[in-house]
Amino acid sequence: MDIKKVRTSDIELKDRLVSIQRVTKVTKGGRTFSFSAIVVVGNENGIVGYGLGKASEVTSAITKGIEDAKKNLIRVPVLNKTIPHAQEAKFSGALVLIRPAAPGTGLIAGGAMRAVLESVGIHNIIAKSKGSSNPHNLVKATFNALAQLRDAYTIAQVRGVSLDKVFRG
Repeated sequence: MDIKKVRTSDIELKDRLVSIQRVTKVTKGGRTFSFSAIVVVGNENGIVGYGLGKASEVTSAITKGIEDAKKNLIRVPVLNKTIPHAQEAKFSGALVLIRPAAPGTGLIAGGAMRAVLESVGIHNIIAKSKGSSNPHNLVKATFNALAQLRDAYTIAQVRGVSLDKVFRG
């Protein structure tokens, strides 16, 4: 899997909170509460990243998640507000399927996948989550699927042929 890392300079990123969970640790002195937040950031034009933040306060956890997400940015090929081809990917128990859709279809996805796809800037796609609905695993599986996408120009470069030959077969 070829992950295309991106630098954060000169990029206006918007963040989306995917999930926030309260975690309880029971000790001799009582219960200690902390929070974990999964955050997705993106410029809605092909660049997206995700991060996990943990802290004793909600706002601190979200801030840490945003900082972590900015370190894990990838570039995704977006053609006419959809993806170039169908892709399936898996992470742990979560299996995701994403397929390009015709203009006007809209974003058909749920929960954690929707937040990731909105942050990328994809508006016409059909996405299905199979298996686990755990937001951590769904976000990572969606990222695996998006990282495996390749556009025709990239395929032509890898094969060492012209762009016309890629489409003719």
